[in-house]
Amino acid sequence: MRFEIVTIFPDFFAGIFENGILRRALAEGLVTVGVHDLRAFTHDRHRTVDDRPFGGGEGMVLKPEPLAEALASLGIQPKAERLGGGEFPEEPTSWAKARADIKGLNVGAEAPTCQPRTRVILLSAQGRRFTQAIARELATVDRVVLLCGRYEGVDERINQLYCDLELSIGDYVLSGGELAAAVVVDATMRLIPGVLGNEASSEFESFGVADAEIATAEDGVPRSQHGAGGLLDYPHYTRPAEFGGLRVPETLLNGDHAGIRRWRREQQLRKTLANRPDLLEGAALSSEDEKLLEAIRNETSSDGTELQNHSADA
Repeated sequence: MRFEIVTIFPDFFAGIFENGILRRALAEGLVTVGVHDLRAFTHDRHRTVDDRPFGGGEGMVLKPEPLAEALASLGIQPKAERLGGGEFPEEPTSWAKARADIKGLNVGAEAPTCQPRTRVILLSAQGRRFTQAIARELATVDRVVLLCGRYEGVDERINQLYCDLELSIGDYVLSGGELAAAVVVDATMRLIPGVLGNEASSEFESFGVADAEIATAEDGVPRSQHGAGGLLDYPHYTRPAEFGGLRVPETLLNGDHAGIRRWRREQQLRKTLANRPDLLEGAALSSEDEKLLEAIRNETSSDGTELQNHSADA
């Protein structure tokens, strides 16, 4: 999979790609990244990328011409003319070459002559909220192009002409889209097969898929987890069994996989009800989940009992 990032601060990304899972994915050729300096697509001595907004107001707006040229250099046509299919030209598969691309900004590289399955995304506080479901969708395409907004934003005609999605990573305002681009790259690339050491890691976590979409256990060993089905994850514990006067719930220590699974599902429901009740509306809940959720609500409605970290053993 290929990520293209268009930004006025290309050096922002160098350190991010040198650590953790993303570095390994780059080294193994599972993911490649191109970072493109928007100022390389200007034609004046000041390398101007912004101008005053029509209608007045505070701040500056990123001009459409440099962004359109940057997209054209990547073989991106306007949406009305864009064609599907084809292969993306061969890209670097080693971390050393990927890092060299970042430093060199890939400027002057030959533009692709045909379109892979590509999504062009404008990162903006005005966008649709980025979710795990969107990350899963992006992980199935060949190439994601991320346009990093700055100042007051991007000329809306770029959004109208080129962008498939306008995304925000949360209900707050950043100084630019670079941090948001890093979030989208990280959340998406870890869902690509082979990137994580254990493929199940991306199934049994917050916002994960429902049980029906997860393969059954192997070797006859029952699973001790539920698929999140859109809920938050359950609490996690490790050694020592007692810390700071608090002991790990006994259910997790007795080896009863079915009991552990039930406990973890209850904790998922408690965590979600306490921290993100809005997720419950779209979650994949069974009839048993609904009954348990109702019991939790009844348990806490009269006395305001804390919902988080409540043990089923208590």
